[in-house]
Amino acid sequence: MQIETESDRRRLEALGAAALERLQLSRLNTMLDAVLPANAFLGERLAGLKRPVESIDALADVPFTFKADLLEAHQGHDRAHFLTYPPERYVRFHQTSGSKGRPLPVYDTADDWQWWANCWQYTLDAANITTADRALAAFSFGPFIGYWSAWDALAARGTMVIPGGGASSKARLDLIARTGTTALFCTPSYALHLADVAEHEQIDVADSTVRAIVVAGEPGGSLPAVRERIESAWNAVVYDHAGASEVGAWGFPDVERRGVHVIESEFIPEFLSVETGRPADEGELAELVLTNLGRYGSPVVRYRTGDLVRPSWRGGGANRFVLLDGGVLGRTDDMMIIRGVNVYPTAVEQILRSFPEVVEYRMTALKEAEMDQLAIEVEDRLDAPQRVADELRLRLGLRIGVTCVPVGSLPRFEGKGRRFVDSR
Repeated sequence: MQIETESDRRRLEALGAAALERLQLSRLNTMLDAVLPANAFLGERLAGLKRPVESIDALADVPFTFKADLLEAHQGHDRAHFLTYPPERYVRFHQTSGSKGRPLPVYDTADDWQWWANCWQYTLDAANITTADRALAAFSFGPFIGYWSAWDALAARGTMVIPGGGASSKARLDLIARTGTTALFCTPSYALHLADVAEHEQIDVADSTVRAIVVAGEPGGSLPAVRERIESAWNAVVYDHAGASEVGAWGFPDVERRGVHVIESEFIPEFLSVETGRPADEGELAELVLTNLGRYGSPVVRYRTGDLVRPSWRGGGANRFVLLDGGVLGRTDDMMIIRGVNVYPTAVEQILRSFPEVVEYRMTALKEAEMDQLAIEVEDRLDAPQRVADELRLRLGLRIGVTCVPVGSLPRFEGKGRRFVDSR
């Protein structure tokens, strides 16, 4: 697979709408020619699609792909049904985190994995990562795909990469100090937790060498209250990356910090209105649907990501890839309807993170008399939950019960935070 240069990436970002669609159609048809009929799963789903595909609109005739479809393909058939090539072509095995059900196995060829690394380069460009940087990867190095692709993308760029797997938070803080780490790669949850541990250990991370924090794995990196809290603690700039094991590393941070761009040269995005289920308008809350164009070993067409976004095609500037205003705003499967009001956990988190004394929190969704209810526990250094409840009522228009628990009693997270407990 050809490795893009930074100038290639800037050229692709600047393509006009017509040129971009021509590129996407060329990439799509080349991919389909390469993987069909060998990929039985994709062949079944594309049976009614006229080829070559002559417009992006023609994809509307293809059924959506859900995670349940991928799980069924792996569980109900031999894995060869889903994969394009014989097993010996695949060099990487990972799996989804399983936070929303059974983990899904994912397989990549050497070319696929190079494609993952190429996609990550957009985020590394935005964060100004160079060969002079030293990047600490603060993740477990387990089968969850996490930052594995970032690791190889950093190495390909010539950046020193420092493994933090298996180390305690205190040990990772020591690694940052000893190696002169300039870029930290972790989830938003863990960036906050690591700063909290540093404060407990009387380590001033705001005075450390870290200048950039690249976050992924959960919403938060583009939420102003979360981003500002991380940046204040570390005196560093937060860069929000987006991806999914099922489709690839699809999003990179906007240089003006408005949200995340979709890499439209590598993915065809669609946006389904949450309100109507039809194609979304500018700025409308929508579910992101993606077709990947460079992952031949495990191609996915019209994948319903479950990510909630607000698309903007009028972002301005040199980058003309679609902008997701505010990044990933939440998940379709996390929505609650509380006394007639649609509430997403990220909206609550944005409010809770605006209180610097709230160290950690947990939300629990309950069902009472066929109605959704929400209870919130907070670790609050002021032990004053009513002010938090008042702010939630002011900004959401809802009375939500807020109770204090002892500082340090709620779970901390290295990977994806699980602060939302759905008991409905």
